[in-house]
Amino acid sequence: MKKITLIILPFVVIFTYLSGLKMFLLLIFMVVVNIVYNFKPFRIKERPPFEIIIQVGYVTTAFFATELNNLEILPWQTLTYLSLFAFQAHIAGEIMDIEPDLASGKRTTATLLKRRNSKFLMLVILLLESFLVWVWFNDLILALFLALFSVWLVLDVFIFFKDKPYTLSQMKLFGYAINLSAILTMVWVLYSGKLLLG
Repeated sequence: MKKITLIILPFVVIFTYLSGLKMFLLLIFMVVVNIVYNFKPFRIKERPPFEIIIQVGYVTTAFFATELNNLEILPWQTLTYLSLFAFQAHIAGEIMDIEPDLASGKRTTATLLKRRNSKFLMLVILLLESFLVWVWFNDLILALFLALFSVWLVLDVFIFFKDKPYTLSQMKLFGYAINLSAILTMVWVLYSGKLLLG
C-alpha cells in the first residue's frame, strides 16, 4: 500500500496542478469512499445494507468526468437512475457470491436475505429503473430492455433456478450475457442521448 501511494503521489500532485482544487477534492472523495468500503475499521463491504447504499459512490465518477471535461452536470434524474443501476448490479454480484461469502464468513445483504429474497429485491429495483427510464427519459428501448431482464428474473425465481445456486458454467454464461448487454446498452445510451433529458 505504501509503495503504491508513493508511486501515485507525484501524479496526484501534477493532476491537481493542471486540473485545480475542485478536481483534487473529487479525487480525494472517491479515495475516501474506497477506503470506507474496503478497509477496517469501516469495511462497509461487510455491513449490510450499507455495502449496497455506498455503491452510490460510483456516481461520483460522473461528477468527476463532467468537471474534468468542462461539461454540464448531469440531471438529478440521470444520477438517480445510475445509482439504482449500481445497486442492482451489486446485488447481482452478491447473489452469485452467496456460497463463497458464507464459507468465508462474509456478511452481505444477499447472505442475510438469502438467494430468493435477494432476487426479489433486485427485481423491485429493475422494475423501478424501467419505470423511471420510461417516465423521466421517454426511452422505450431501454425501459423494455430492463423490463425483459425483469421477466427473466421472474422466470429464474419461479421456474428455472428458484433458490438453487448457479453452476460455474452458468455463472460464466450469465457473465458473458451481462457484459454483452452492458455494451449494447452503453452504445444505445450514447447514440440516443436520452439519459440527458434532452
